[in-house]
Amino acid sequence: MYARHFGLREAPFNITPDTSYFFTCPHSQEALNTLLVAAKSGEGFIKITGEVGTGKTLLCRKFIATIGDGFVTAYIPNPLLEPRSLMLALADELEIVFERDVDQHRLLKSITARLIALAQQDQQVLLLLDEAQAIPIESLEALRLLSNLETEKRKLLQIIMFGQPELNLRLQDNAIRQLAQRITFHYHLGPLKRDDLDYYLAHRLRVAGYDGSRLFTRGAVARLYGASGGIPRLVNIIANKALMACFGEGRQQVTRSHVSMAARDTVQLRVRPHLRSRLAWGAAGMAILVAACGLTWALSK
Repeated sequence: MYARHFGLREAPFNITPDTSYFFTCPHSQEALNTLLVAAKSGEGFIKITGEVGTGKTLLCRKFIATIGDGFVTAYIPNPLLEPRSLMLALADELEIVFERDVDQHRLLKSITARLIALAQQDQQVLLLLDEAQAIPIESLEALRLLSNLETEKRKLLQIIMFGQPELNLRLQDNAIRQLAQRITFHYHLGPLKRDDLDYYLAHRLRVAGYDGSRLFTRGAVARLYGASGGIPRLVNIIANKALMACFGEGRQQVTRSHVSMAARDTVQLRVRPHLRSRLAWGAAGMAILVAACGLTWALSK
C-alpha cells in the first residue's frame, strides 16, 4: 500500500520470519554463534529461550540457512504432540517410508536405521523444535530416549529446543530431570537495546529497498522504543502502522505523533507483557487503513 510512496520494494516491517531481514545485533549474533558452536560439538540438548516476539523462530530459520554442509535438519514447528506422533513427525522429516499402521518398535527401529545411515555419510542430524514450551512431559521423556541413540564416537541425534521462558519451568519437573541435566548449551534471547533500535529500523528499511534519508525521526524512534520495550515483533507492528499513518497524511517522514497513534492502536500494549503475542488490529487500526486507502483513491483520481 505505502511502498511506492516511500520508495520501497516491499513492506519492511512484516512479522513473518524472513531470514533476509535477520538483524545481527549482539543478542541475536551471540545466540546464532551459540547454536553453531553447540551443533558442531555434537553433544547434548541445546535450549534457546526468549519472551514472545523476540525472534526465536527467525533465529531458528537463520540457523538452518547458515549451518551448511554436514548437517541434516528436521524442523517441527508445532511439537504439541504425544510421543508417537512426535516420532512420526521426525520420521517424516527424515523422509522415512513406513506402513500406515507401523508399531512403536518398528518406528523406532526405522528412525535408528536412518540415523545410522546418515552418520555413515558423515551427516549430523539436528532436530529443531519450535514452541518447545508446549511439548508434553511424556514427549520430552521420549526425546531424551531418542537422544540416547549413538555410535561409539558421537550422538546420532542432536536436539535443539526453542521456547518461551515457560520451558524452563517445564524442565524443572522431576519426571524429566535427566533431560534437564543433558542441556549443555543455553541462551536467552532478549529484546533490542535502545541503541540498537535505530540500526534495526535502518536495516529493515534498507533490505526493503529504501535509500533515502532518515525516515523515522529521533523522536519517533524514542517513542517506538518506549512503546515496544525493544520487542522486535512489537517494533514491527507499530512501525508498520506508523508508516501507514504517515502515508495517510501524505507525509514523507514518520514522527512521534505517528508512532503514538500506532501505539495506541496496538491492543497488546494495553495488556500484561506476557500476553503481548495476541496480535490484533482493532477498530483504530481499521481507521488508519481506511485513511490510507482513502489517500490512495484520492491520488489516483
